[in-house]
Amino acid sequence: MTAPLNEAAALPPTASPEAAQGALGAEFSRNLGQISRQSAVFFLGTLFTMGAGYLVKVYVARVLGAEQLGIYALGMTMVSFVQMAGMLGLQGTAPRFVAVYNATGKFDELRGFLSRSTRAIVFLNVVLSVGLVLSGRWIARNLYHAPDLAQYVPVFAVLAVLGAINVFYCQVLAGFKDIAKRTVITNFVGSPLVIALTVVLLALGTGMWGYLSAQIASSVVVVTLLVAATWKLTPREARFSWAALPALDPAVKSLALAFLGMNVLDFLVSQADKILLGLYLNPRIVGVYVLASTLSAFIPIILQSVNQIFAPVIADLHAQGRKEVLQKLFQTLTKWVLGLSFPLASVMIVFAPRLMRIFGPDFESGWPVLVIGAVGQLVNCGVGSVGFLLLMSGNQKRLIKVQFAMTVVSVVTNLSLIPTLGMVGAALASACVNAGGNLWNLYEVRKALGISPYNRNYFALWIPSASAVSAVLLMRFSTGSAAHPWLVIGLSLLLAYTVFVGLAAAFALDQDDRMIARSAWSQLRVGVQTFGVKP
Repeated sequence: MTAPLNEAAALPPTASPEAAQGALGAEFSRNLGQISRQSAVFFLGTLFTMGAGYLVKVYVARVLGAEQLGIYALGMTMVSFVQMAGMLGLQGTAPRFVAVYNATGKFDELRGFLSRSTRAIVFLNVVLSVGLVLSGRWIARNLYHAPDLAQYVPVFAVLAVLGAINVFYCQVLAGFKDIAKRTVITNFVGSPLVIALTVVLLALGTGMWGYLSAQIASSVVVVTLLVAATWKLTPREARFSWAALPALDPAVKSLALAFLGMNVLDFLVSQADKILLGLYLNPRIVGVYVLASTLSAFIPIILQSVNQIFAPVIADLHAQGRKEVLQKLFQTLTKWVLGLSFPLASVMIVFAPRLMRIFGPDFESGWPVLVIGAVGQLVNCGVGSVGFLLLMSGNQKRLIKVQFAMTVVSVVTNLSLIPTLGMVGAALASACVNAGGNLWNLYEVRKALGISPYNRNYFALWIPSASAVSAVLLMRFSTGSAAHPWLVIGLSLLLAYTVFVGLAAAFALDQDDRMIARSAWSQLRVGVQTFGVKP
């Protein structure tokens, strides 16, 4: 937890420039160390989940096939809608207000926030899920043209309720700045459990029912552990009691309303392509498209890891007026988010047809979707945490403006491109919205906060990046149509990161970079040995 009063702020007005610079450096080092340590644990967990999840996705895709995966994807659009409407944006307020109330000792307000938010989320999601069960058959038959989906709607309704609780308490743990514990629960407990149950139940021939049952069982375990972890972290004075609850702070309601608006827009942006593909085409195409899109969504895992702990740090530094520290963190983190994401993206782009073929012959046609999606995600990584910078600095109106405009662009481009280009049109629309929205957010960050992620050190990565791409291309054209594409792709990924990291260490590391590398590496070793010990 960052201290409410920092060294720089505590210096007397007569302090020398050297002393002020030293205090700035100390504060930067403390924040960067915290971000890198916590992000490393989250990244390790995400990497574990990604690797294990990739293997199980291959198995699930081959067992269920493209059409069944498409039905599952369409069902998850229903889950997303229920959660979006039923959470009222409260999940977005948790990192900020849990951190603020806990840091300032406002434990009664923290108790009111946790109790009232949990009640509202559970009640609304249960009511909306009942409505989903009652209307699900009509949606499946008339909107998605997938009658087989109707029988699974009650199960998706249960997943919606469990998922909402899961999301909220994950954000509460982020507010307590314990990403490590959350990662252990969701990645090192929940993921292996759902994978093991999925493999066993599908092997028994249960099909889609087994796949969904595995997710429900895992969700119950994860939600129970998240609630228990939150209870332990919550100060005794802020835990549930029968005493009267204080009303929610108007600032909570205001931010929740902003988040709800953003969630509505995000739902339209993220689900419009799947909904329209289901409307215009068929579940099989949806299955191929969703699998390719899911693979490209792995690319920003480092950005997602950083965002988990950078978000409350942004709020702290902005509230203290520490613009210099915030800019320096933004520049250093963005540089390495893009750099460390580039080798993964290059492997996905170069080996896209082979990568999709691993899931079965029905999925190979989705390789252009993977390539287009990867390019869009690189832009996302290249601008850094721009959305969180706007949100956590009180500039959510600027963020909503961008999201509203990009929602309109998403719907219009999907409606225009899907009837003629099919899933490639949907991929183009999604990538344009992803890239355009992030670049616009970058402009708004510069305008509102006066900071930018780019400096001369940012461009020092071109040598290791170009070399990594060259290594991947060499592997691609020297292996031909290898008998074991998964082995070639894995070796290419290893080679790309080896080349990148080696050359980056030689040409692109400054003092701040070395510090974050030491901190992250130290925490990764601890994570490997102990599966996540709180730093």
